[in-house]
Amino acid sequence: SLVLSGYTAMTDTEYDGEGPSAPPEELLDPVAGYEGTPADGEGKNLPPPPDRVKKLSEDDPRPSSPEYRIPKVTEDVAREALREFAASKCCYSSTPAREMSFHELKPLTTYRYRLETFTETRSSGWAFEPYAAKKKVHGPPLNAYSPQCRTKKAPPPSFLKQSKVFILPCTALIPSTCHKCKGKGRIKCSNCHGRGKVRCTMCHGDGKRGNGDRCMTCSGTGKRRCSSCFGHGYKTCDVCQGKKQLLHFIQLTVIWKDNIFEHVPDRQPGFPVTLFSKVQGENIFQDANFLVYPIVGFPEPEICEASKKAIDEHFAQFSTLSRILEQRQTIELIPLTEIHYDYKGYTYSYFVFGAENQVHAPTYPGKCCGCTVL
Repeated sequence: SLVLSGYTAMTDTEYDGEGPSAPPEELLDPVAGYEGTPADGEGKNLPPPPDRVKKLSEDDPRPSSPEYRIPKVTEDVAREALREFAASKCCYSSTPAREMSFHELKPLTTYRYRLETFTETRSSGWAFEPYAAKKKVHGPPLNAYSPQCRTKKAPPPSFLKQSKVFILPCTALIPSTCHKCKGKGRIKCSNCHGRGKVRCTMCHGDGKRGNGDRCMTCSGTGKRRCSSCFGHGYKTCDVCQGKKQLLHFIQLTVIWKDNIFEHVPDRQPGFPVTLFSKVQGENIFQDANFLVYPIVGFPEPEICEASKKAIDEHFAQFSTLSRILEQRQTIELIPLTEIHYDYKGYTYSYFVFGAENQVHAPTYPGKCCGCTVL
């Protein structure tokens, strides 16, 4: 063995390399109710039991019809919005916005429907930790959705994404030999391959500098102590942290997520419906419950159809693999005004939309170059 500063490096006969990165599946005995749980750390989805799948009943409250008014944009607001739009472009003149004369301001009715489904999804996967003598909890494994099987902290507020991980009680197995270091508590240093020394970078292993003098960094040996393992030739196993044994258990991962469906009817020629995603509207309707009914009787039939479609799709998509905790549906009235104006004998048009009074003006007359309007 190589001796360096009182440390003895391992030889290949003492250690033949690291073990697998994950424990072999045959090491893990099946746990009742969790058969097929993967050993490679990937989670297996755990659908909620049938009694946890909520359904609507006739006694649940139904949404009432909203009351609202269609907002109007004045000429002053429309002119200022166009002026700010021109000022935001590097090669747009604000002269048309100042000198134009309005021909027509046409308010349009545009709605945005949104359904939010707040779900809780649980998955299981084998995990392990360095073994330390602890008091064990005996008994049959708990169901992942049982009241006793909950995270230490309360669920997050509704419609807020969050995740937590915790150990499923009564699934810890008898301690076993660490699969990575094979029970030695240490692994060969990958930097020096267990030798404790590496080639000197100052003299490139020659022991001499360019002028023929002995290299002072390695004292002429051409090798220096490995800085990764400090000359030991090995490192403490990062899996078992030197304890040589691991305690395997099933780990539950709980994910809370807000799943969103949105729909805006596309009925305004010349206005890209995708622009609505950049602005806010006025919330004229909100209905929240553990499950919501489709909206009926709304003046815009397409919104009623979108509500029914979204609710059916979300229930089919999430009720089998997750637990639906709450739903919320809203309708926003998004301001949209089509404006026609005259400038130097020609008629032009633009749109003012959203609570922020954004502008879409594909035919603005004050462009001094061929810029593309966004």
